[in-house]
Amino acid sequence: MEKRSTARIAFEKKQKRKGVAIATLSSALLILALIILIPRTPGWEKVQSSFFNSDILIKTFPSLLKAFLVDIAIFLWSLPAIAILGLLIALARDQKAPAMFPLRILGIVYTDIFRGVPVILTIFLIGFGIPGLGLPRPWNSPYLWGTVALVLTYSAYVAEIIRSGIESVHESQRGAGKSLGLSEADTMRFIVLPQALRRVVPANMNMLVALQKDVALLSFIGPVEILRQAGVHKSLMANFTPYVGAALIFLAVTVPATRYADYLLAKQHRERS
Repeated sequence: MEKRSTARIAFEKKQKRKGVAIATLSSALLILALIILIPRTPGWEKVQSSFFNSDILIKTFPSLLKAFLVDIAIFLWSLPAIAILGLLIALARDQKAPAMFPLRILGIVYTDIFRGVPVILTIFLIGFGIPGLGLPRPWNSPYLWGTVALVLTYSAYVAEIIRSGIESVHESQRGAGKSLGLSEADTMRFIVLPQALRRVVPANMNMLVALQKDVALLSFIGPVEILRQAGVHKSLMANFTPYVGAALIFLAVTVPATRYADYLLAKQHRERS
């Protein structure tokens, strides 16, 4: 029996090495083909000049990085608000008591509205609508109301993710809490929520990546962040290279975060199997 197990492990390792070798070779061939074929296309020189101008990239990159700090600031102050509001909405939707039915309906309506309306439309409606009331500074700031729009939209998605985590905790866990004399609130706080939140970490990591990118949408209502700064450079220099620079900065942040989310998801699968 032990010999069979050892032979099986060796076979699986061999197959894995073979798969990695094939994947590496096919990827290398594809990249090589792109490197050879793309420069041979008729319009490559114009595209290279318009999108991949190294001089313009070097000249504009520092100001793009500076503008990206605005994206990071909006992201950081939106994050705790999204987490808190998302958790509250998820708990509202989990209410089972008849007296809490209005609260549950409110949570359902909230998630339906803000998941159903595109984020850019929410940003336009709130970012232009609220300042249009003629509020004094700083209450008419596009930074403020753009952040509110992001918080309202993303908390709806986070609430559904947390709710799925709560529902994934077996009902016996609630029964165990009751048998220990815990109230429903304490059972949720000490037994259900800790398990639920651990299970939804990978999904929420992906939401963080999406939020970091969608902060750029606030440029449509005024804030001069990286996307708007790239647009300014594009207009001044009649060249699209600044947009490529902005894309590179986003990739430098989002790719590691995405890989970490995939790592957490794979780890979670290994623990369950």
